[in-house]
Amino acid sequence: MPHYHTLGQIPHKRHTQFRKPDGQLYSEQLFSTEGFSSHYSLLYHCHPPTEIVKVGEPYAVMPEVAEEKMLKHRSFQGFSIQPEADYLKSRKPVLVNSDCHISLAAPQQSTKDYFYKNADADELLFVHEGSGILHTQYGRLEFGYGDYLLIPRGTIYQLEFSNTQNRLFIVESFSPIRFPKRYLSPYGQLLENSPFCERDIRQPKDLETIDRAGDFIILIKKKGIMYPIHYGHHPFDVVGWDGCEYPFALSIHDFEPITGRVHQPPPVHQTFEGHNFVVCSFCPRLFDYHPLAVPAPYNHSNIDSDEVLYYVDGDFMSRKHVTRGMITLHPAGIPHGPHPGAVEKSLGAKETKELAVMVDTFHPLQITRQALDIEDKQYVMSWAE
Repeated sequence: MPHYHTLGQIPHKRHTQFRKPDGQLYSEQLFSTEGFSSHYSLLYHCHPPTEIVKVGEPYAVMPEVAEEKMLKHRSFQGFSIQPEADYLKSRKPVLVNSDCHISLAAPQQSTKDYFYKNADADELLFVHEGSGILHTQYGRLEFGYGDYLLIPRGTIYQLEFSNTQNRLFIVESFSPIRFPKRYLSPYGQLLENSPFCERDIRQPKDLETIDRAGDFIILIKKKGIMYPIHYGHHPFDVVGWDGCEYPFALSIHDFEPITGRVHQPPPVHQTFEGHNFVVCSFCPRLFDYHPLAVPAPYNHSNIDSDEVLYYVDGDFMSRKHVTRGMITLHPAGIPHGPHPGAVEKSLGAKETKELAVMVDTFHPLQITRQALDIEDKQYVMSWAE
């Protein structure tokens, strides 16, 4: 999905001899997606990336589903997820199905004692609070408030946080996460009418080549099980790489909203897509400019999808009692729309300062035990006020 990029030293031709100053060969690794039929990168290691020295005892990390089937509007107070020191322990799945898992996290400490790899899913980390550096074999990627971090499945990474105040909204996708097809030319360039372009994509930089022997543990998640695998050399021993498959950052603040004379449908906010779900960015924008326009969104039926809205910042004129980090779930099968009084109140408004992330799934979402712990059980009756 990102365009070709390269860092460090690479040989003139792929799959050819590439030697260290002492005459030994560097170890080439192909990092590819969807077999060998889609994006890939080639990485050149000081040591083979296969040197397993010990295997730890695996343990289960599968989400605990509390409700498999339901049909009512729900709301969850995301900032009620309590901070935890460890990054992986802080990740709490709240809404899940066979296509994606949606989690919240409030990690306080950087990942220093281990590396992490999700072998099942692309990870989309939205940074609600906090800043720091994503460390991978591809280099350093600085992040801050409002950034989407897209980490392809199989990427080994560590997160270095600037302080203890961090809040993340995480989508794990069991299919590749990509930009919407309608934004792309037949050859992959973002089109002129896309709400963002290649200039907005931040790629890894400052390649860190760490040639060090020792015992380095990588926690690898596969099918709901975490496998502790120990390697004999530091995994970030890459001297160079090139290709089109690598982690990158895109700020929600660089999304340019598409507006019109009358209210625009949610697909104009789309930012990413996976198999059977989409991710949208609701950003500050001018409202509709028809003289009789109704800025508030119209009532709409969720016929084909569950709608998840994660509230980030700003004022939301269509919804009452919105708090930062709040999640609403409007399931397929029943319509929803503005709260009572919101439509009249919106008339004449010129702009909105709202900031939110939406995930629409085309298969029903299941609710986890952790989600029930932070639920606002009165939300379903909020249209009757």
